[in-house]
Amino acid sequence: MKKNFLPAFLLLFLALGLFSCQQGTKETNKEYPMFWTWLDYRPGMNFDSICQVMNDIGMDGIMLNAPTPDDYRVAIPIAHKHGIEVYAWLWTMNLEHDRDKILKEHPEWFSVNRNGKSLADTTAYVGYYKFLCPALPEVREFIKEKIKAYCEVEGLNGIAIDYHRFVDVVLPTTLWPRYGIVQDREYAAWDYGYHPEMLKKFKEQHGYDPREQEDPSLDVKWRQFRCDQITEVANMIAEVVHSYGKTMAASPFPTPKMSSRMVRQDWGKWNLDIVFPMVYHTFYTGDASFISDCTVENARDKNDMTTLYCGMTATDGPMMFECMDAALNNGAQGIAVFTMLGLRSPEVKKQFKAYTDSVRAVRAANGGVIKATYPKVAEPDPFKHEGIMKLMQERMQQIIATAAGKEELAPPVGDLQRGRKKRTIFPQTLAKQRTASKYRGRYRTKSLVYVLPPQSPYR
Repeated sequence: MKKNFLPAFLLLFLALGLFSCQQGTKETNKEYPMFWTWLDYRPGMNFDSICQVMNDIGMDGIMLNAPTPDDYRVAIPIAHKHGIEVYAWLWTMNLEHDRDKILKEHPEWFSVNRNGKSLADTTAYVGYYKFLCPALPEVREFIKEKIKAYCEVEGLNGIAIDYHRFVDVVLPTTLWPRYGIVQDREYAAWDYGYHPEMLKKFKEQHGYDPREQEDPSLDVKWRQFRCDQITEVANMIAEVVHSYGKTMAASPFPTPKMSSRMVRQDWGKWNLDIVFPMVYHTFYTGDASFISDCTVENARDKNDMTTLYCGMTATDGPMMFECMDAALNNGAQGIAVFTMLGLRSPEVKKQFKAYTDSVRAVRAANGGVIKATYPKVAEPDPFKHEGIMKLMQERMQQIIATAAGKEELAPPVGDLQRGRKKRTIFPQTLAKQRTASKYRGRYRTKSLVYVLPPQSPYR
């Protein structure tokens, strides 16, 4: 039977594991565009109008996913006319535009799970998950040549790699109901990296086959070995990108610790110029404090030479600005939004532009750096995080409703009640003070660090 709720103890486990970290400061000084979006490009689309909207809301960088290098040759002059930098948003270990071709020509290249099933002829979660094996020399050469082809595009500012990892051995908890699964441990069907070449290389280095163990998921050496294979390919890509004088970027999972466990992606060891960790709070706790604490951890664990940004989902409302505050007040030097198309309201677009202007003024006043006001230690107590407690309360309500045989549950009581027009905004971290100001019948938060200019109607 499919489960439609998550055990409360699992939410608490996630919280305790995520929010335990101490802060160290690592800053780089090179300036890049501050506000970015990811976007799919297709021939024939009105890209000029999209760039105009980006200008209107204050975005100056785009990670563009186009089918071929020639498509970038069309798009780049348009973006540059609007003062927008373009990075090629490229899937690496997971195939996209050339998926069918490689499946047909090289089925032996694909990743294998602990059950011995290859992605060439099986599915993990979704049909487009077709990850390659990073240990194969042929795969590395294929990726290297693809990166070169895009680097040769004149005017391209950089390369931003994505899906540079293995299949998710554990999905974010909020996605479990979508697939009718509970991943309270690492199950064989989703545990990838068991390609014969991977196993051979590991045995040569460590003298044993990880499959011989009762539970390979507990083998730290085996986990790190797979992370290292991904890291080797990432740094090979970085070497190619830098040889062309371009910027190397990536969009990994929220933190190095989380990503190494969830997708074997130890991105703190990658030679990146910029990192855009995908700190999508809606997939995890649902609270902006998730962004704050991940950013504190990322500022500590990133490569010293990497400039830290924060990737987040678009929210067409006040939460968008609360999330950006949570990142910029805790060590991020900029924001990437997935995607700008999610900012639909004229009100929100106008406020977004005022916000970006204000933050740029702060950076200029600080000598090109956003100085964080984060705490030395991220908040380790999940009971102090409003969003976590809200999610746990909802899950407990679901458990009670299920036990009572009800299809729908009564909404939680108090200020956490779902659907209220008005709710109290509480402080998210000790790093900053917040004020709640009412505008047109709803509350929003405003950071005391990034004060909107006087002409903004949201002031």
